[in-house]
Amino acid sequence: MAKDCSGLDTQTAMNLCAGDNFKQSDAELNAVYQKLLSKISPGGQSKLREAQKSWIRYRDQQCEFDTMGTIGGSIHSMMLWQCLTDLTAQQTKMLQHQLNCQEGDVSCGGQ
Repeated sequence: MAKDCSGLDTQTAMNLCAGDNFKQSDAELNAVYQKLLSKISPGGQSKLREAQKSWIRYRDQQCEFDTMGTIGGSIHSMMLWQCLTDLTAQQTKMLQHQLNCQEGDVSCGGQ
């Protein structure tokens, strides 16, 4: 569960809090990713690795774009961390769906 950073009294504290939230979100993503890798076929593993590498590149570039308006400001790192956290949580949810697929569910890859 992400920490609530809104009640902190300095931008530095909010930036650090947002960074901690991203680290937590990234750890959750990696845990689900590793579980999924261990569950799926070798062909699925290869495709998942490729997809995840592409997704990380997309996430990072999307957040760079989304936060361009704050570059140079003290709020920039917080906004960047929040963007990365949000997209990472979305990806975790998608991988979690794949991890919990029922047999015969054609929306699941690499099973």
